[in-house]
Amino acid sequence: MSSSGLGHGPRIGLVCPYSFDQPGGVQNHVVGLAGFLARNGFRPRILGPGRPDGLIASSLAEAELPPSVFSSAGPAVPVPYNGSVARVNFGPVSAARVRQWLRDGGFDLLHLHEPITPSVSMLALWASTAPVVATFHTATPRSRSMRLAGGVLRGSIGKIDTGIAVSESARQVVVRYLGRDAIVVPNGFSHGEFTESAEARRPLGSATAWRGGDRPRLAFLGRLDEPRKGLDVLLAALPMIRAGARDLGIDELEVVIAGQSGRGATGRGRRALPPGCRGVGMISNVERAGLLGTTDVFVAPHRARESFGIVLLEAMASGAPIVASDLPAFVDLLRDGDDDRLGELFPAGDPDRLAAAVIATLADRPAVRQRAGRARSASRGYDWAMVGPRVVEAYDGTLGRPTPSLAATRG
Repeated sequence: MSSSGLGHGPRIGLVCPYSFDQPGGVQNHVVGLAGFLARNGFRPRILGPGRPDGLIASSLAEAELPPSVFSSAGPAVPVPYNGSVARVNFGPVSAARVRQWLRDGGFDLLHLHEPITPSVSMLALWASTAPVVATFHTATPRSRSMRLAGGVLRGSIGKIDTGIAVSESARQVVVRYLGRDAIVVPNGFSHGEFTESAEARRPLGSATAWRGGDRPRLAFLGRLDEPRKGLDVLLAALPMIRAGARDLGIDELEVVIAGQSGRGATGRGRRALPPGCRGVGMISNVERAGLLGTTDVFVAPHRARESFGIVLLEAMASGAPIVASDLPAFVDLLRDGDDDRLGELFPAGDPDRLAAAVIATLADRPAVRQRAGRARSASRGYDWAMVGPRVVEAYDGTLGRPTPSLAATRG
């Protein structure tokens, strides 16, 4: 059925702690899940910080959801969290908004994301009387917030009926600090958005044409001033990459840096990039698909604290060859059997090895094309059509009965 009218199934309240005025993996996951639920007869509603007429408006439209699905918990403030700057919303005014949203929603089930982040997810956990499913996205082995939650917030954590972790590394953090287990259900994404965009942008003419045009394109996506995203590692490797490319007969590279600085309450401010790098700022979901569909090497140089890596899946679906650091979550995504890989891996934080991996990717294009094809096929398993039913199964187990929409999904 069309999601524009929603359905008549269970009411599901989805709560995101991070501001929808900024792009982010958790925000995208929540909107994508709401779209899947609506397409399958559920009645989802989203609560989170941010302006209803901001970035969330276009995200809802892309997911074929009406604007009424989203309720704002108010503006967010920047708070250092998990090696990043999280834009969250907390305090008595926010708590009142959360309580009103819960009363108005009459939810059959509440699905909280990052429930121990000091934001609206935690406030909703405290106020909820409905069954609770919680998804943990953090994979930080030395997380102070998780350590605190394991003690001070133990009573609140006890209100969570079912825990979901987006990866095995995230599950291990939950087990270690919260003393409970969680089922592993990965993040989902719309596979077709990226495969269709890549096909539409396939270069014409010779089979040897670069995806980016007359010269190879390297791309980076992420916040520019967060050390854990690793942009400094890529920039340090660029002179070696350019020298190695010249040895291959490639005189010129295009390097596209997508993302923006997190400085200040609004996230404005720009980081100076070296010559030969083109900064495109914050880009929309459609623009991201277009960039990945014309990328010859996608570089994910992240240093630490990545629980999943949805951007790697997007690159895989786009057919973009991948060079990524060897973080456990990335290795899990790029593993194809015991030894084979769906992309080049290098030791996190090592610009020399990053450069070698990029040069190897540019050098052996037939093998890289074959691997990218396998990666595109593997990424299909993370489409919402595959991931969504697993989330619904968690709802089913929490409610203690099969939901009508789950039966319809399986039928």
